[in-house]
Amino acid sequence: MKARFLIPLGVFLGLVVLLGVGLTLDPRDVPSVLIDKKASEFSLPDLFDSGKRVDSATMKGQVWLVNVWGTWCPECWREHDFLLYLAKQEKVPIIGIDWRDEDAEAINFLREKGNPFLAVGIDPESKAVMDLGVYGAPETFLIDKQGVIRKKHKGAMTPQVWREEFKPLIEKLEKS
Repeated sequence: MKARFLIPLGVFLGLVVLLGVGLTLDPRDVPSVLIDKKASEFSLPDLFDSGKRVDSATMKGQVWLVNVWGTWCPECWREHDFLLYLAKQEKVPIIGIDWRDEDAEAINFLREKGNPFLAVGIDPESKAVMDLGVYGAPETFLIDKQGVIRKKHKGAMTPQVWREEFKPLIEKLEKS
């Protein structure tokens, strides 16, 4: 008779443990299957000049960052000053992909807050961001000289993430 009650209790306790473990995980820590794989190339309309294109192919031979952002994204606002620091002080080449945004709002944002990007492409059909495996903004990708994705960070780029994860890897990739 007691065994009949122990089975549901065991199942219940097992579910509680799984839920408890699940709640401790960061939902942004979904591993990317694209790390160490060639980044998909993109050619997007330029945010500032629709007659021009922003092409990933122009970055070949360099170590660079792709930052997916939008003015609708609070975390993108939070990371913006640090991206300006990276571009100006650390001299990191950054290509921006403005995602799910109004062009006029993005242009005004960059004119008011400063523009850390070498170029900004717009992705109206979300093709480039889907090819990169983007879940949400902001996301930053480190691309090596051969066009291979070496690192992906979901969420705002911070001084700690830069110092501990990106900068040492960039220094290593620059030497190779």
